[in-house]
Amino acid sequence: MDYDLILRVYPFFLQAALVTVQLAVLSTVLGLACGALGAYARLSRMSVLRFIGAAYVSVIRGTPALIQLFILYFGGPQIGIQLDAFSAGVLGLGINIGAYMTETMRGAIIAVDKGQVEASRTLGMSGWQTMTRVVLPQAARLMIRPLGVNINAQIKGTALVAAISVVELTYTAQRYIGSTYKPFEMFLLAGLIYMVIIYVTGKGVSWIDRQVQIK
Repeated sequence: MDYDLILRVYPFFLQAALVTVQLAVLSTVLGLACGALGAYARLSRMSVLRFIGAAYVSVIRGTPALIQLFILYFGGPQIGIQLDAFSAGVLGLGINIGAYMTETMRGAIIAVDKGQVEASRTLGMSGWQTMTRVVLPQAARLMIRPLGVNINAQIKGTALVAAISVVELTYTAQRYIGSTYKPFEMFLLAGLIYMVIIYVTGKGVSWIDRQVQIK
């Protein structure tokens, strides 16, 4: 174990970790938006929207995320979509995790007791009022933990963008392996930083979950 090498390179790994965090945050926000739209489509009374929502989930979950990134970054210019590596990474990861969040949100909404929906309608609430005042507040409590799992998966999934040369943790580890020939140390350091990021994120999600459950 070359500890001196680890001490020399870890500042550069920390800089790369910031890129990893940025990727995770931006793609997760995009994924939440895609998930909300997808869940709305899947639960819509309109058959066209249900079809679009089901197709989105089926296609994205049925193909590898790496292929989706390659299509956006390498194939995009052929159809007029010119993206830099970072933007392609955010868009690709966001669309991918959005398909999983779609099912998480849809499942949480369906899990809300239908009796409460009927009661709110009896009280004269509109469909929108029922959704925003009765269903969504309860569904939010049910979806926090599953969404936390999705977010942790997203953080680990950011490693895929190394394949399109985004300078994040995995790419940085690969680059230093090429000059130091020390793969064990480099990947170990990258893995430890990933663990710290995921640990902090997990604690944050748990805190939010506790606060929501108290209310």
